[in-house]
Amino acid sequence: MAAQRNTWQKEAVREALGHADGFVSAQTLHAGIRDDTGIGLATVYRALAGLAQSGEADSLQSPEGEALYRACKTSGHHHHLICRRCGRTVEIEATAVEQWAHDVAAQNGFTGAEHVVDIFGLCAQCTAEVDAA
Repeated sequence: MAAQRNTWQKEAVREALGHADGFVSAQTLHAGIRDDTGIGLATVYRALAGLAQSGEADSLQSPEGEALYRACKTSGHHHHLICRRCGRTVEIEATAVEQWAHDVAAQNGFTGAEHVVDIFGLCAQCTAEVDAA
């Protein structure tokens, strides 16, 4: 696959993503930069896909099915704990998940298995706020 060009538009998306708190949708990111840059939504989608493919951004699917992105803070394979209410995200290693994925693949004759595991819940602060309400 050919390397993607590093355009000013992609750099603007990379910078905006780096300043975002937690995971954001392409639409949210676009709304924050369109007036200053004139970048279109399709360009934001392409830039985010490229950043995710290169490992510069994490990408996940929300419980509602929307693609969300954030600047990747950790290199290498990792998982996330994500608060459904405030979006707080914690990167975690999950050795048991890694072993399980390898074992299930091997039991079924698969090799080179890949997986994505993101865990959604309420962080301690949001749980306390919900309980207090």
